[in-house]
Amino acid sequence: MSLFKARDWWSTVLGEKEEFDQGCLCLADVDNTGNGQDKIIVGSFMGYLRIFNPHPVKTGDGAQAEDLLLEVHLRDPILQVEVGKFVSGTEMLHLAVLHSRKLCVYSVSGTLGNVEHGNQYQIKLMYEHNLQRTACNMTYGSFGGVKANSLPKSSASLRLPLGTCFQVPSCSQSRELLGPNLCRDLICIQSMDGMLMVFEQESYAFGRFLPGSLLPGPLAYSSRTDSFITVSSCQQVESYKYQVLAFATDADKRQETEQQKLGSGKRLVVDWTLNIGEQALDICIVSFNQLASSVFVLGERNFFCLKDNGQIRFMKKLDCSPSCFLPYCSVSEGTMNTLIGNHNNMLHIYQDVTLKWATQLPHIPVAVRVGCLHDLKGVIVTLSDDGHLQCSYLGTDPSLFQAPKVESRELHYDELDIELKELQKIIKDVNKSQGIWPVTEREDDLKVSAMVSPNVDSVSQATDVEVGIDLIPSVTVKVTLQNRLALQKAKLSVYVQPPLVLTCDQFTFEFMAPEMSRTVAFSVYLKGSYTPPELEGNAVVSYSRPSDRNPDGIPRVIQCKFRLPLKLICLPGQPSKTASHKLTIDTNKSPVSLLSLFPGFANQSEDGQVNIMGFRFLGGSRVTLLASKTSQRYRIQSEQFEDLWLITNELIIRLQEYFEKQGIKDFACSFSGSMPLQEYFELIDHHFELRINGEKLEELLSERAVQFRAIQRRLLTRFKDKTPAPLQHLDTLLDGTYKQVIALADAVEENQDNLFQSFTKLRSATHLVILLIGLWQKLSPDQVAILEAAFLPLQQDTQELGWEETVDAAISHLLKTCLSKSSKEQALNLSSQLNIPKDTSRLKKHITLLCDRLAKGGRLCLSTDATAPQIMVMPGGCTTIPESDLEERSIEQDSTELFTNHKHLNLETPLPEVLPLQGLSE
Repeated sequence: MSLFKARDWWSTVLGEKEEFDQGCLCLADVDNTGNGQDKIIVGSFMGYLRIFNPHPVKTGDGAQAEDLLLEVHLRDPILQVEVGKFVSGTEMLHLAVLHSRKLCVYSVSGTLGNVEHGNQYQIKLMYEHNLQRTACNMTYGSFGGVKANSLPKSSASLRLPLGTCFQVPSCSQSRELLGPNLCRDLICIQSMDGMLMVFEQESYAFGRFLPGSLLPGPLAYSSRTDSFITVSSCQQVESYKYQVLAFATDADKRQETEQQKLGSGKRLVVDWTLNIGEQALDICIVSFNQLASSVFVLGERNFFCLKDNGQIRFMKKLDCSPSCFLPYCSVSEGTMNTLIGNHNNMLHIYQDVTLKWATQLPHIPVAVRVGCLHDLKGVIVTLSDDGHLQCSYLGTDPSLFQAPKVESRELHYDELDIELKELQKIIKDVNKSQGIWPVTEREDDLKVSAMVSPNVDSVSQATDVEVGIDLIPSVTVKVTLQNRLALQKAKLSVYVQPPLVLTCDQFTFEFMAPEMSRTVAFSVYLKGSYTPPELEGNAVVSYSRPSDRNPDGIPRVIQCKFRLPLKLICLPGQPSKTASHKLTIDTNKSPVSLLSLFPGFANQSEDGQVNIMGFRFLGGSRVTLLASKTSQRYRIQSEQFEDLWLITNELIIRLQEYFEKQGIKDFACSFSGSMPLQEYFELIDHHFELRINGEKLEELLSERAVQFRAIQRRLLTRFKDKTPAPLQHLDTLLDGTYKQVIALADAVEENQDNLFQSFTKLRSATHLVILLIGLWQKLSPDQVAILEAAFLPLQQDTQELGWEETVDAAISHLLKTCLSKSSKEQALNLSSQLNIPKDTSRLKKHITLLCDRLAKGGRLCLSTDATAPQIMVMPGGCTTIPESDLEERSIEQDSTELFTNHKHLNLETPLPEVLPLQGLSE
């Protein structure tokens, strides 16, 4: 451990689970401000390009939002980023991004932003080259013998307490640090099979294969000797003249060795070689005067300094395994300094072969650069392989906290009491309003309205459906936009719940004149073989409203919801008197004829049956609705529990609309049966089992992919070997592994489809459970909204963040706050990190506990100091269970007969491991 630590000036963590390497970091004035301030450019293997301009308020601050100038997802992995004069006809700096199969050159520019949002930065693609071979790395320079006339005049200096001054170059210069402004920069890319491809800016020049190349190594360009220097797989440093490469035989027309001698093209001859006896991690070329330059090679155990002709100037055996390095000129005449990072979280500074300084870093650096940031010269920028980016400087300031001196002053207790009472009053007023702040009323700039056609389309617009033999209907929806002022860049996006799809979901309006009305029409139809969780759609319009100070406009968003008809997914069906799942809804009014409520679903074969009606979903399942002739009840029954939701919700909505038309305002529905939690828990277990299966399949697929790549490497080595050797059944093993990878990929896709369908069914069942809880306890709309926020936090289920752990955290929060029984529960700390649980027993216990608390009189609210409501009488639908760690394990004797269908939850000690679909045995 080093006595001295690198002083943290600014740091941040990039992304999540992203990977980086030595070519992913670059410092330069990429936006051409001309003030000498560098920007930090970082690219990741996940395809994210980020540009930072750190402005810490004080030393050691983390990244602020305004420090990130630009973040773009380029989709393809980023292997290397460099900045140079890559565009012809201009002296401006441009950004070159190397992908595995593509080279892109961008221009980075900034414009003044809207209102207080700050400046806006964007990148523009100048040109790109599609590569025929997979790239490994690249270098750039003025190929062809253009040399610098003088050394760079501006450089940064680091003065350390040792009394030694090290000259640190700015990374806005090229890595070779040769000369002033050059006319243009050419790019050379090395492929994975050892081919050098030279690009003269917008055009491709030529490609040459390096002789005897097996695996690519680091690549650098020396403008003083006009040579490319690399390290081959034979552990030799090799130098190739650019002129030799240019006049050699074209790689695309490469012939055999014997035929090459007779051809007109010249053979590619190496200028000089040096055997270093180990693989190289990086190469860097530094010039310390106009007559000489040094080639630095970082090996696995040593680092070498070579002359222009390949002779060793000096070498140093390293004590630790290195990870990256950066040589630069020293202020002492004839000496060189080198920054070397290693895998012990250390950064060493050598003057030739003498260790002059050692400092500790918080991570293992894979890339190190030095630049001028925020008028601070000589800032050391390091990047780790997992995305820890840090700007630091060298020093020996002790990292000890010194408490500031407290100013002694006389306290005025009367004034403090008055201020405390005012604050308590403000807090009390906010709690009474339950956190809802008043919204200022203003006339809307844009009004959005949606009209759904009452009838299905005469010619269905459904295409590529997966429902079966039924004719899939479609319904036309018209959305009208009426604007009061002139609007720019209005974009309409329409969303419906899958498996419902739209014929068109995006509409763009570049300009809308004042008092203008625009109407768009689209059709909605069912594509999958299962029912959607909701029949509600949402139209969202984002637009820019110009103002005097901001002619480009201020971004705004407005939305409008619309409801789709039931006939879009459902057809009249034959009613059934028997079913596995039944629900009974009580009302306070006389029963209404089902023909009046559902006129489009009357079964013509049974004229007298007005109290029973059948529904058949396009997916194939059936639901039966019965109205009692003597009592004020309605029964919904089906073979699938989740199919009850849409018909039950549609029944309640149509009953409310029917009585509103009659002028009756006291209509109410209720539910007095037992809560169907057992059926709900079965859907939860099935969804959780598919998530676990998905993780196992992905892990197995990853293992087979690693095995497949290992076999490929073995075969490639055998095929490139000059002395043929038997394959030893590697080809058979490769074919078998390939078939396993394909089969596992198909299984992963099938499991993802099943998981999506299971999540849709789980959402339908969750909507039904929330509806029944609201009818059972007569909850207000605000309380129902709290339940929906807790039970339906996700619109899409993923492996990283799933429904089970999210809902469990939300319900635990409700049990800890508004539904808590004692202050002891409110003091419990919940885990801040959401991980996939081992099983669903804890979630099911918390859901049952939530129903039990509501049955005992608990009230859902957002206020933390709400008074406890009066005890309500339970209708016979819940039983008290041994409660979790959120509540004391006390069971009341008078409530042991409730929740009759959940005896499996009464076990105090659950089984250690339970299959996802079996549950706990009685």
